[in-house]
Amino acid sequence: MTGGAGFIGSHVAEALVRAGRRVLIVDDLSSGRKENVPAGAELAVLDVRSPEAAALLVEREVEVLVHHAAQMDVRRSVADPRFDADVNILGLLNLLEAGRRARLQQVVFASTGGAIYGEQERFPADEEHPARPVSPYGVAKLACERYLFFYHCQYGLDATCLRYANVYGPRQNPHGEAGVVAIFSRRLLDRQPAVINGDGLQTRDYVYVEDVVRANLAALDRPGFATFNVGTGIETDVSTLSALIAEAADYGQAPGYGPAMAGEQRRSCISSERLLEELSVAVDTPLSRGIPATVAWFRGQ
Repeated sequence: MTGGAGFIGSHVAEALVRAGRRVLIVDDLSSGRKENVPAGAELAVLDVRSPEAAALLVEREVEVLVHHAAQMDVRRSVADPRFDADVNILGLLNLLEAGRRARLQQVVFASTGGAIYGEQERFPADEEHPARPVSPYGVAKLACERYLFFYHCQYGLDATCLRYANVYGPRQNPHGEAGVVAIFSRRLLDRQPAVINGDGLQTRDYVYVEDVVRANLAALDRPGFATFNVGTGIETDVSTLSALIAEAADYGQAPGYGPAMAGEQRRSCISSERLLEELSVAVDTPLSRGIPATVAWFRGQ
């Protein structure tokens, strides 16, 4: 798998090892950490855009690619769309071109439900909602899904695209621009006030990483091409989220407010009914359990 030293990827890699799978992780450690790699998994420190990463996929006769490596910062994609496309689109194509000449049979692709639909017409959005991303990050993820459909039609490659809502949980990077739960958790535990961009009424669908892991495991070995949302179907505004984290961190100071950020949607919320019906995965970890568990992990670091 790729990105297995990162936040979501390391949890998925851990579950794959527990399930008895042989796990080879390709990660350049630009945002991932060696200590996140689970025991029993092998790490190759490579960029997914490199010839070496493509050659490794061929040499090791990889049959299933779980692809989590990505430029994942929406704001950076707005500032530098060429870099975002280079990592997110060309990185995937580098591996797909190698895979079609080798033994690759399936790709499980970490897509986005938080950015791919753009400003939604209905809430929560199902997979048939128009995809009109308003950030280069969302555009790139949609392009990757379309490329995977092409490789399925042209070469018979099975592909499952998992459109994640806003994932949170232990191991998330609190020092980047993405991941508001991690950023707020670290700040409040350090006794610094949270800073909310905009008025705090923008909403997101926050999904706990354990639910995302179960979706990945259920997608393994699924034949054909399919797209599944992975979200709770519940909108939570940033001010409410901040209050929940403050309660878990036992921090009483009110948050500060700054200017809204370019490329951010006003509302986002996705339905996982198809995931439940076809793969029997319920995305049901409530914030009341996930937030305290996440804050407790950061407290222990």
